[in-house]
Amino acid sequence: MNADNPHIGSSFESWLDEEGLTEEITAAAAKSLIAEQIAAEMKRQKISKVQMAERMRTSRAQVDRLLDPSSGGATLETLVRAARAVGRELRVELV
Repeated sequence: MNADNPHIGSSFESWLDEEGLTEEITAAAAKSLIAEQIAAEMKRQKISKVQMAERMRTSRAQVDRLLDPSSGGATLETLVRAARAVGRELRVELV
Protein backbone atom coordinates (compact mmCIF):
# COMPACT_ATOMS: atom_id res chain seq x y z
CA MET A 1 0.00 0.00 0.00
CA ASN A 2 1.03 3.57 -0.65
CA ALA A 3 1.60 5.68 2.49
CA ASP A 4 0.06 8.76 0.84
CA ASN A 5 -3.07 6.95 -0.29
CA PRO A 6 -4.07 3.72 1.50
CA HIS A 7 -6.47 2.79 -1.32
CA ILE A 8 -3.79 2.55 -4.01
CA GLY A 9 -3.21 -1.12 -4.68
CA SER A 10 -6.50 -2.27 -3.18
CA SER A 11 -9.17 -3.74 -5.41
CA PHE A 12 -12.65 -2.40 -5.96
CA GLU A 13 -14.02 -5.64 -4.50
CA SER A 14 -11.98 -5.26 -1.32
CA TRP A 15 -13.15 -1.65 -0.99
CA LEU A 16 -16.78 -2.79 -1.34
CA ASP A 17 -16.15 -5.39 1.36
CA GLU A 18 -14.54 -2.80 3.65
CA GLU A 19 -17.48 -0.45 3.18
CA GLY A 20 -20.04 -3.25 3.69
CA LEU A 21 -21.53 -2.70 0.23
CA THR A 22 -20.80 -6.00 -1.54
CA GLU A 23 -24.22 -7.60 -1.02
CA GLU A 24 -26.12 -4.42 -1.86
CA ILE A 25 -24.17 -3.81 -5.08
CA THR A 26 -24.39 -7.45 -6.14
CA ALA A 27 -28.15 -7.53 -5.57
CA ALA A 28 -28.66 -4.25 -7.46
CA ALA A 29 -26.58 -5.50 -10.38
CA ALA A 30 -28.48 -8.79 -10.54
CA LYS A 31 -31.85 -7.01 -10.39
CA SER A 32 -30.74 -4.60 -13.10
CA LEU A 33 -29.63 -7.44 -15.35
CA ILE A 34 -32.91 -9.32 -14.87
CA ALA A 35 -34.93 -6.15 -15.54
CA GLU A 36 -32.92 -5.59 -18.72
CA GLN A 37 -33.61 -9.15 -19.88
CA ILE A 38 -37.33 -8.83 -19.14
CA ALA A 39 -37.49 -5.51 -21.02
CA ALA A 40 -35.70 -7.08 -23.99
CA GLU A 41 -38.13 -9.99 -24.03
CA MET A 42 -41.08 -7.58 -23.82
CA LYS A 43 -39.69 -5.67 -26.79
CA ARG A 44 -39.04 -8.86 -28.77
CA GLN A 45 -42.60 -10.05 -28.18
CA LYS A 46 -44.05 -6.54 -28.58
CA ILE A 47 -45.59 -6.61 -25.10
CA SER A 48 -46.55 -3.17 -23.78
CA LYS A 49 -46.22 -2.22 -20.12
CA VAL A 50 -50.02 -2.26 -19.83
CA GLN A 51 -50.15 -5.78 -21.27
CA MET A 52 -47.31 -6.84 -18.99
CA ALA A 53 -49.18 -5.49 -15.97
CA GLU A 54 -52.29 -7.43 -17.02
CA ARG A 55 -50.28 -10.63 -17.43
CA MET A 56 -48.70 -10.16 -14.01
CA ARG A 57 -52.02 -9.11 -12.43
CA THR A 58 -50.47 -5.92 -11.12
CA SER A 59 -50.35 -2.21 -11.92
CA ARG A 60 -48.41 -0.47 -14.64
CA ALA A 61 -46.62 1.48 -11.91
CA GLN A 62 -45.34 -1.83 -10.52
CA VAL A 63 -44.06 -2.80 -13.99
CA ASP A 64 -42.34 0.60 -14.24
CA ARG A 65 -40.60 -0.03 -10.89
CA LEU A 66 -39.65 -3.53 -12.00
CA LEU A 67 -38.04 -2.26 -15.21
CA ASP A 68 -36.29 0.70 -13.53
CA PRO A 69 -32.67 -0.32 -12.89
CA SER A 70 -32.37 2.23 -10.07
CA SER A 71 -35.37 0.81 -8.20
CA GLY A 72 -34.20 -2.01 -5.97
CA GLY A 73 -37.58 -2.85 -4.49
CA ALA A 74 -38.54 -5.79 -6.71
CA THR A 75 -39.11 -8.97 -4.74
CA LEU A 76 -38.05 -12.38 -5.93
CA GLU A 77 -41.74 -13.25 -6.32
CA THR A 78 -42.28 -10.23 -8.60
CA LEU A 79 -39.29 -11.18 -10.73
CA VAL A 80 -40.59 -14.75 -11.06
CA ARG A 81 -44.04 -13.48 -12.10
CA ALA A 82 -42.48 -11.12 -14.64
CA ALA A 83 -40.37 -13.90 -16.13
CA ARG A 84 -43.44 -16.12 -16.45
CA ALA A 85 -45.41 -13.27 -18.01
CA VAL A 86 -42.97 -13.25 -20.92
CA GLY A 87 -42.82 -17.04 -21.12
CA ARG A 88 -39.47 -17.41 -19.41
CA GLU A 89 -38.22 -18.94 -16.17
CA LEU A 90 -36.18 -17.18 -13.51
CA ARG A 91 -33.34 -19.24 -12.09
CA VAL A 92 -31.49 -18.34 -8.92
CA GLU A 93 -28.56 -20.41 -7.80
CA LEU A 94 -25.85 -20.39 -5.18
CA VAL A 95 -22.34 -20.51 -6.58
